[in-house]
Amino acid sequence: MVEDVSAADSTRPNIVFILTDDQSYGLMGCTGNTIVQTPNLDQLASEGILFTNAHVTSAICTPSRTSILTSQFERKHGVNFNSGTSLAAEAWEDTYPMMLRANGYYTGWVGKNHVPIGQGGYTSGLMEKSFDYWYAGHGHLGFYPKARHDIFDHARSDTQVEIVAEGIDDFLSNEQKLEGALHFVDQRPADAPFALSICFNLPHGAGTSSMKMRASDDEIYRTLYRDIELPLPDNYLAKEDIITPKLPASIHRAEDRQTGYNYVDTPAGVRERYTRQLQAMTGIDRLVGQIRKKLKAEGLADNTIIVFTSDHGLFMGQHGLGGKAFCYEETTHVPMIVFDPRADVRRRGRSSDALVQTIDIAPTLLRQAGIAIPDSYQGRDLSALLSGRTNSVREYLFTENLWSTQFGNPRCESVQNMEWKYIRYYKNENFPAGKKIATAKEMGIPLNAMLYKVHDPDMAVYRSFVEGPLAGEPAVYEELFHLTSDPEEVRNLAQAPDHTTRLAAMRTAWKQAIVQARGTGKPRVIRYTSDSEAERGVLIEPK
Repeated sequence: MVEDVSAADSTRPNIVFILTDDQSYGLMGCTGNTIVQTPNLDQLASEGILFTNAHVTSAICTPSRTSILTSQFERKHGVNFNSGTSLAAEAWEDTYPMMLRANGYYTGWVGKNHVPIGQGGYTSGLMEKSFDYWYAGHGHLGFYPKARHDIFDHARSDTQVEIVAEGIDDFLSNEQKLEGALHFVDQRPADAPFALSICFNLPHGAGTSSMKMRASDDEIYRTLYRDIELPLPDNYLAKEDIITPKLPASIHRAEDRQTGYNYVDTPAGVRERYTRQLQAMTGIDRLVGQIRKKLKAEGLADNTIIVFTSDHGLFMGQHGLGGKAFCYEETTHVPMIVFDPRADVRRRGRSSDALVQTIDIAPTLLRQAGIAIPDSYQGRDLSALLSGRTNSVREYLFTENLWSTQFGNPRCESVQNMEWKYIRYYKNENFPAGKKIATAKEMGIPLNAMLYKVHDPDMAVYRSFVEGPLAGEPAVYEELFHLTSDPEEVRNLAQAPDHTTRLAAMRTAWKQAIVQARGTGKPRVIRYTSDSEAERGVLIEPK
């Protein structure tokens, strides 16, 4: 779907989209954190619009990032770590970067990609060739990306944020001289607007866990916040103090949790990881300031929209939980800032508590660019919210977790409005990670191969996760929270006699929401498993 839009139309805005990784809502000054130093993000929020009630659709990397690109719920697009699928080329053509490019935008991607695209997924080369400028790696970057991705070998810096900064500077200055970066047009056309996607792998654990505080690292990553006794999160519960788990063991097997989240088990572990997250956020914040200065120096600031958000949040031991892949606020509630320098100054510098989701970003950007929104999109155009013409775009929002695996993750869905949230869970019959690990050790099988490789039969299991609730699969556990009086979701009211009417109403809202999330037709995906790639003579490693 391509509009008749002239590439030389200078009224169309440039777009900078910034996506962090595992950034919980409260990791910035403007979202209530009194410790972290994020002056540039705070200023961006004070000059734009801060959405205080923004949520993802799936609280795990790959499905959330796919949802942002496609403006679809996971039940519609069908891509996750356990789905055995890659986004088909025709689905990729409808993503926001490709729609912008098809309509005259010069496009760039810098940082991380965690969405498999085309035949062969991460090895297809389709994504790299789809951008005019590419300086990114597939999967995790780590804190020191050169150790993982050859494309960054010639960067002057060693640390992730600073390497990403080099790519951004190269793109915005239009020099395109950075060795390693791929570009298919010698220079950004002067008469074309641009769209740059910047995707971090921080403050994600794959980055913060690999921080080594090298002498060559910036002072931010070595000493900042280390002279402060950081507080533990509200409702923090150490492993040894758990008497009654947050969720029944039959649906959430915490003993099979990925070991990378074990830091939440002790106060010392949480404080060390929290320190690193704060350091990463301050590094990212400094980069945001550099981007704004660069835009101004290049004469681009007055016509460039900046959007900032995260792919999901993260539990840091609240209620004794670690990781993501839940439907609680800690994992689904994310920061979202939209700054549009073209907007009426009276409509800027405000916050909105409207229920919005990250799938709303793509249709909003296309509308701002004057491009027709594809029929496949499920998100809402937020333009009326941005201009102040309305205060709401939806009554309920829906989130889901279909990454139910050997790591004990619960399969669940939730629906919420401004006051209430309802979560429902399904039977967890996944074979436990603990038994797989024991067998791998006994037989000398690499753990990654045992735990993370997806095979063809897994595709059928995943599809049953998607379709089961729509076909009448019953919930085995329910939660009902009054968010107004209990925003930290401590008191489950699902069994309270005086809330039976509310519970019934939320069940009805859930049913409508899940049907809408699934949509119609088959997901536009192709087979992408260890088996499919072995048939092609390719050995794939988990990303």
